[in-house]
Amino acid sequence: MTVASWRHYASLKPHVRVRFAIAFAGVALLLCAAFAAGRGPTALGTVPVEALPTEARETLELIRAGGPFPFSKDGSVFGNRERLLPRRPHGFYREYTVPTPESRDRGARRIVTGGVHERYWTADHYRTFQRIEGIP
Repeated sequence: MTVASWRHYASLKPHVRVRFAIAFAGVALLLCAAFAAGRGPTALGTVPVEALPTEARETLELIRAGGPFPFSKDGSVFGNRERLLPRRPHGFYREYTVPTPESRDRGARRIVTGGVHERYWTADHYRTFQRIEGIP
């Protein structure tokens, strides 16, 4: 809180400050409840590799083989700006396009890798992730 915002807060009438504090506490409680209910950044679902679309399994094979990749952005750094994946240093995550049949562009499907063992699937352009299980 800056000095100016603190002065503004302090200049408010006491009943307004109380309402502000109650609203702030309510938001904090909602956030805590969301994380406790498993909707926080570490609560990812899982998907078995066999349940992925054929194109995703083919992309996993390309990743394992080191390419060649069909899209120039494949292998680029994924910044995890959505903060849905576990926090890691910048550059840890890489993204790869999973082709979408009949799509004119790269589509929304991606596999995001982290290190040697972490593999994540998103079919909705980073809105949700599932950790991929059962990769040999």
